[in-house]
Amino acid sequence: MDLPIDYPTLRVIWWGLMGVLLIGFALTDGFDLGVAALLPFVARNDGERRMVINTIGPTWEGNQVWFILGGGAIFAAWPFVYAVSFSGFYLAMFAVLASLILRPVGFKYRSKRPGKTWRTVWDWALFVGGFAPALVFGVAVGNVLQGLPFHLDGDLRTHYEGGFLGLFTPFTLLCGLLSVAMLVTHGAAWLGMKAERGAVADRALNIGTVAAVLASVLFGFGYVFVLLGHMGFRIEGAADLAGPSNPPATQSIAIAGGWLANFAAHPWMWTAPVLGFVGPWIAVTGLRLRRGWAAFGGSSLAVIGIISTVGLSMFPFILPSSIDPRSSLTVWNASSSQVTLFIMLCVTVVFLPIVLAYTAWAFKVMWGRSTVAALAVNPDLY
Repeated sequence: MDLPIDYPTLRVIWWGLMGVLLIGFALTDGFDLGVAALLPFVARNDGERRMVINTIGPTWEGNQVWFILGGGAIFAAWPFVYAVSFSGFYLAMFAVLASLILRPVGFKYRSKRPGKTWRTVWDWALFVGGFAPALVFGVAVGNVLQGLPFHLDGDLRTHYEGGFLGLFTPFTLLCGLLSVAMLVTHGAAWLGMKAERGAVADRALNIGTVAAVLASVLFGFGYVFVLLGHMGFRIEGAADLAGPSNPPATQSIAIAGGWLANFAAHPWMWTAPVLGFVGPWIAVTGLRLRRGWAAFGGSSLAVIGIISTVGLSMFPFILPSSIDPRSSLTVWNASSSQVTLFIMLCVTVVFLPIVLAYTAWAFKVMWGRSTVAALAVNPDLY
C-alpha cells in the first residue's frame, strides 16, 4: 500500500507529536500541580485556601486530557515504549496514579464538612497530589536519560532487572527536584495571574522566585552531570530508517556520552537549553515586578525548553537500555506500522485543532481572578 508519507518521516512526525503532547501536559496540568503543591504554604486560612483551589477549579479536569492523550499516543504509536516503561516504572506509575486520584477526591470532598481538621487533611492530600507526580515524573525522565536496566529476548518479551529503589539515584533525584521547581514556578506564575491581589499572590510570587532560581541552577547541574558522566548512547553505523520495528534485530548501539552529540551536529538545537536557562529568569523578573503574564510566559518557556532539551539530546533514542544497548528503543525500531501511524496522523490532524480550539474557548469563558469575596455569593465554587 503506497502512502503519501514515507515511513521514516511518519516516525519522526510521531516522535515530535509525542513531545508536543508531553509539553502540552506540562504547560496545562503542570500549573495545576504547581498550585496544589503551593496550597499549604501560600494560604493561611480557609478562605484563602478555597480561593487558591478555585484558581484551578474550572479547568483542572480539562487539563488532564493532555495526560490521557500523551499516554494514548505512546500506546498506539510506540507500543514497545509503552510496554517497557510500564514494566520498569510499575510502582512509580502506581504512586503517580494514587496521588492523582487524591486531587479529584480532595476537590470534591474538602468542603463537604466545615471542620478544620477535615479540611486540613484534604488540603495536604491536594499537596501530595501536586508534589508527588511532579517529583516522580522528573525522576522517571532522569532514569530514561541514564538508561533502564531491561533487555528484550528473541520473542520481544521484556525482562526488567531493576527495582523500585534503584530508580532513585543522585542524578534522577536532581531531575525530580528540577521538575518540582519548574512546576512550582509555573504554579506561582499562574496564581500571580488568577489569585486576587494581596497576601496570597505575594506569598506565591516570593516562593515562585526561589523556585525559578532553583530550576535554573538545577538545570545547570543536570548539564554538568551529563557532561562529566559521559551520559548517553549512540548508534554505530547507518540506521535502517524504514526497517521493521524489531529492537533486538537493530544495528549495534554503544554507550559513549551521546546526549550532547546532537547539539554539536545541529547547532540550532541549542535553542532548547537556552530557553531552559532563560525562561526561569524571565519568570523571576515577572514575579518580582508583579507582572503575572510575564512570569507565566517565562515559566512556560522554561517548561518548553527543559522538556525539548531532553527530547532533542536523546534523538533518535526514546528508551535506552543500560544493560543491553541493543535492546534500546529508538525512533527507527520501536514504532507501530506505517499504516497505523498514517491513520493516526490523519485523525490527529482533524481532532487536535478541535481540542486546542475548545481548550482556548474554555479558558476564555472561565477567565478572571479568583477572590475570597466570591466564595460567599457563588454556590458553585469549591
